[in-house]
Parts: sequence; structure tokens; C-alpha cells
Amino acid sequence: MIQVYTGNGKGKTTASLGLLLRAVSRGMKVAIVAFDKGGSHYAERDILAQRFPEVDVFVCGLDRIDPVNGRFRMGVTDEDKQEGRRGLAEVRRLFAAGKHNLIILDEINSSTELGIVDKADVLEILGLLPADCELVMTGRNAPQEFVDMADLATEMNLIKHYFYQGVKARDGLDY
Repeated sequence: MIQVYTGNGKGKTTASLGLLLRAVSRGMKVAIVAFDKGGSHYAERDILAQRFPEVDVFVCGLDRIDPVNGRFRMGVTDEDKQEGRRGLAEVRRLFAAGKHNLIILDEINSSTELGIVDKADVLEILGLLPADCELVMTGRNAPQEFVDMADLATEMNLIKHYFYQGVKARDGLDY
């Protein structure tokens, strides 16, 4: 099945990580392909490497967050698009290998909306999803085609966020 977690609220990646924990606890083989989330400051990668080495993690994106001021780099470069293509190639390889029960495509929705990856390429790859593999797609602005293909779609709705009161992203809680 395909699950889509989208919306402007916090919690899309967090929800996918909760599902990852549930799957790993039952002996399932899990992979994450992180689109547009380069850099080493994402705490979930640290704990996965330390405590869950059986989870395959592929980081396919440039670092877009300045660790000093916490600001997000806007705009998409050719290098961002190259990383997106590398991520899609990794997904193809994972699908072809057929070894995983759960594959998470973190930030694939927003990467598509930003033009880092081409929607037609993603849709083509989704057609290759093995029948015995659960796929989770996270990120804001999921294209309607992704939602239409999904068996489950959840929208995280922003009601209030401390970011808008000037609070910077916090290590261990926001990344």
C-alpha cells in the first residue's frame, strides 16, 4: 500500500518514523530515502545508525539548513536536482531488489512540488512498487496524483507553531 503524509503542520517525518519503529519491532526490513534533507544534523539518523543499523538510510539531498542560524536555503539549484535524480535511482534500485517491507520517501512530496524531482518520474517509479512493500511518502504539497494513488492520505494541519513567534528549530525536537 501507499501512504501519503502531507500538509503544512509539523509531524510528517515524525509519523513515518513511528511507523518505522513499529515495523522494525516486528522484524520487517526498512529503508528510508531522504530527499532534500542533506547534512548531518537530523537526530533521527544518529539514533538509527546507533540503535537500528538494520534500517537502510540513503541521504539524497544537499544541506539546506544553516546549522548556525537555523535558516532554510530557498531556491533550487542544478545540484539539488542532481541529488533528486540520485534519490529516484536509489528508489528504483530498492524496488528492484525487493528486500524491504517498508520504504519511506522522506520529503518526496515537497521535492516534487519544488521541481527537485519530476512528478512524471516519481509516478513512473510508483508503478514499480513491489506488491509486498509498504511505501510512505512525506512532505508538504503532495501532488494530487500522489494522493489519488495512495491507499492512505493524512494531512497535518497547522494550527499554531512556535516558529512564527521567532523560535529557531531545536536540536532533538525539530530535527
